[in-house]
Amino acid sequence: MSDMVVKILIVDDSRTDRLIINNMLTEFLVLQAENGLEAMRIIDENLDIDLIILDLNMPIMNGFQVLETLRGDPKYEKMRVIILTNFDEIENEIRGLEMGAVDYIRKPVNMKSLRIRIDIHLKLKSIQKKIEQDNVLLDAMVAAKTKELVITRDITIHALVGLLEVRNFESFNHTMRTQLMMNRLCRHLQTKDQFRDIMTDYYVSMLTTTAPLHDIGKVGIPDQILLKPGKLTVEEFTIMKKHVDFGVIALQSELVPNEIVPDFIKTAIEIVQNHHERFDGLGYPRGIKGKDIPLPGRLMAIIDVFDALISRRVYKLAFGYEESLEIIKTANGTQFDPEIVQAFLEISEEIRQISKQYLQ
Repeated sequence: MSDMVVKILIVDDSRTDRLIINNMLTEFLVLQAENGLEAMRIIDENLDIDLIILDLNMPIMNGFQVLETLRGDPKYEKMRVIILTNFDEIENEIRGLEMGAVDYIRKPVNMKSLRIRIDIHLKLKSIQKKIEQDNVLLDAMVAAKTKELVITRDITIHALVGLLEVRNFESFNHTMRTQLMMNRLCRHLQTKDQFRDIMTDYYVSMLTTTAPLHDIGKVGIPDQILLKPGKLTVEEFTIMKKHVDFGVIALQSELVPNEIVPDFIKTAIEIVQNHHERFDGLGYPRGIKGKDIPLPGRLMAIIDVFDALISRRVYKLAFGYEESLEIIKTANGTQFDPEIVQAFLEISEEIRQISKQYLQ
């Protein structure tokens, strides 16, 4: 994170675990606490802590109590927390993420995985700091900084998507295909009278750039569900559906309080929050219907489903291209917006070429 000293706090009642993690982070200033009470004392003395690695199960003051304290005070809001959980603590993982943690890792700790996640979150924090610094000078440097801010935005998006790709390597080609499909579909909609006014080049750029973030919330879904080689149970699917809320929370956490929300964040949130809604109102998480579903969600819905159909996943074989198109047609007016289905079918050959180029 530039030339500034990076502070990391390890909070764990296991001295062995603290030492192992500490030895992996020799280039950082590492602080240690053996319980939540000691951690809060250190935090209050070091409000510039960048990252907290927090065990949930501790005596005196546990990890959940620490998260609750951090969540309740603005002076802690820039501290990122990675929680440590035991292998079978799925509910604790979800609860920790809902309380503000940005990631989790299970014990016994895989040091390589932990290091990757630490580096990604420090990179995100560095980018966030850079954006805040740029905003101070923005009035005087708008023209000179525009290109730099675009690059920063793209790096932020790639870093966020990188969190998911670390978990699920199938996501890379899916990201590439859906981004290209979004761009091509939007360009085609620019030729339609009913979309011409809204589909400006700027808006198309926002939709294309943020499309890869549609499933970013899956970083909060446990591996045994995300990577399960079979049909999910009702309980597992309920957890899987939470990836929508996790994604929205992740994007909102990057916002600077009391500042104008950037257009790309607004567009990304609309994509993430609405890409599993259905035109007939039977989708999730809100069950909204028809044109009440924001356009980014209606666009992402058909792209995401089509790409899922043509792709081999751990839980299914790929459907054929023509068979996948037929499935899309049968969902016209129920799952998908009829106007978007028509436009999608009109460029089906171009979609086929994108699929072939980046299919696993």
